[in-house]
Amino acid sequence: MKRIGLWVLCGLLGLSAMGLAQGPRMGGELIIAFGTDPESLDPNKITSAPAGMVLTHIAETLLTMTEDLEIAPLLAESWEFSEDSLALTLYLRKGVKFHDGTPFNAEAVKVNLERFRRASYRFLLYPRVQRIEVVDEYTVRLHLDMPFAPIISHLSHNFVAMVSPKQIAELPEGQDIVAPIGTGPFKFDKWVRGEYVRIVRNDEYWGPKPYVDAVVFRVVPSDATRLVLLETGQVHAIMRVPPLDAPRVAATPGLEVVKVPSVRTIYIAFNYQKAPWTDRRVRQALNYAVDKEAIVKEILGGAGGVSDAPIMPLIFGYSPQKPYEYDPEKAKKLLAEAGIPKGFKVTLYHPTGRYMMDAAIAEAVQAYLRNVGIEAELITMEWAAYLSFLFKPVHEATFDMFLLGWGTVTLDADYGLFSLFHTSQWAPAGQNRFFYSNPAVDALLEKARVTPDPEARKDLYAEAIKLIWQDAPWIFLHYEVQINAQSTKVKGLIHHPREYILAHRAWLE
Repeated sequence: MKRIGLWVLCGLLGLSAMGLAQGPRMGGELIIAFGTDPESLDPNKITSAPAGMVLTHIAETLLTMTEDLEIAPLLAESWEFSEDSLALTLYLRKGVKFHDGTPFNAEAVKVNLERFRRASYRFLLYPRVQRIEVVDEYTVRLHLDMPFAPIISHLSHNFVAMVSPKQIAELPEGQDIVAPIGTGPFKFDKWVRGEYVRIVRNDEYWGPKPYVDAVVFRVVPSDATRLVLLETGQVHAIMRVPPLDAPRVAATPGLEVVKVPSVRTIYIAFNYQKAPWTDRRVRQALNYAVDKEAIVKEILGGAGGVSDAPIMPLIFGYSPQKPYEYDPEKAKKLLAEAGIPKGFKVTLYHPTGRYMMDAAIAEAVQAYLRNVGIEAELITMEWAAYLSFLFKPVHEATFDMFLLGWGTVTLDADYGLFSLFHTSQWAPAGQNRFFYSNPAVDALLEKARVTPDPEARKDLYAEAIKLIWQDAPWIFLHYEVQINAQSTKVKGLIHHPREYILAHRAWLE
């Protein structure tokens, strides 16, 4: 058996040697503006990066993923597998307390993981775990019924965050956690829905203490408004700078643009169980009807790439396919073959302010579809309401199409494919909100997650991706590159590929 060694804590937290040389100072309130309000701050309920970004400052995971996309220890210092890969032993960090003073230990881990097991769509993160054993105060062992290849990656997922077992025990039946009590460098302070979330420094933090007194995450859906707030000094950092504005922002004294990779794929899904989307020719036709290259070039300013798979290239298991080229005549031919040569009317739901240029992309798709005879009515909603609307069972789903994104934050295709394309993950049990189903894909994804050999897993994912690509349950659009911006007065911010801005070791000059 091989035991994973300890990592250097300052490297884990992204501490910059350059930043230290500049002399960090204590104090101040850091303000970050992003586009959408968290839908929840309960680890069992959050489903989006904005919520995950806030939560990761408050509640920590057993393992984490660094900005260099490496799995590293956090609340678990090290781990080891049994020789048959049916037991994973986690050795926990000692001397850690939750914000309410409750000790972090193996029992706390068990309480949290058992709670996750009761949340159906969280269970997919470690479905083969049959029993959680408290070996001693700082050792916990996960017993599996079969090897589960992506379990280490899944345990780094920011949604699998530890909250106080006392808070869980006192939570009324059926209620969600609103003010999470974690072990992180910041404590929850206040949440004004639709406006901001405020967190404050945890002076009892087990690791290096934050420099700033507080961080405020301001909800500002408008790209233009976020830019104005940054330019006028009302916020210190913003997410999702419109690509065409990035050169101007970069040339503005006192501001800097930060470009980092993203693990997110943007797509438009069809209601797979509803006519006319039950006909593959119709789904493929709409893929040919939309010029994805023009969207990436003209709307995103090149900050991304045209999708050639349902997951993006950074993800383990990625297997490129031939993109659906822009061919409106072929789209019309396929629609005619499907018996609807004159087109039809549809609803296209989309968010505003959640993804880079999301509303503009929806409008572009609307125009492309009109060119092949399809009239798409655009409908937008506030983010939390939007997610709720798209999280209904198949018999209640009224939408035709919707725009959404998926970040495979574990960097493993299991999370990007099983979560979205396996029949067992139909909403509301999981994230397959568009009700795709293909028994052959199901079998491949099931086998891949219990196959230890990485090369064999890649082959299985390649077969699954080929079938998904042919079935075309989405209009496969693009993957994103993040474009953020910040004041030069801010030092030590980490712009993470998981689409987080992390303020753990940030300070204000």
